[in-house]
Amino acid sequence: MNIRPLYDRVIVRRKEEESTTAGGIVLAGAATEKPSAGVILAVGEGRLLDNGELRPLAVKVGDRVIFNRYAGSENTVSINGEELLVLREEDLFAVFEG
Repeated sequence: MNIRPLYDRVIVRRKEEESTTAGGIVLAGAATEKPSAGVILAVGEGRLLDNGELRPLAVKVGDRVIFNRYAGSENTVSINGEELLVLREEDLFAVFEG
């Protein structure tokens, strides 16, 4: 199934959760925090400005991004058994480069 977000929204797949700490301690599923990084799978056509023009998004499909930990907590969609986030561009903090 394909999904196309509208306007300034993006579809993000969360980075895989870490199940062990740096010291090697295995964490239970409920004890792990959801990662605040992921990969963009789809982008909308742009932000609709007050004058009716569309401003293209600053991110593209495949970008690895950092976002607010609680962003998208209520905006998830399950496709083929995978939970994906639907975020606005303004919820993204940074893009990993290199």
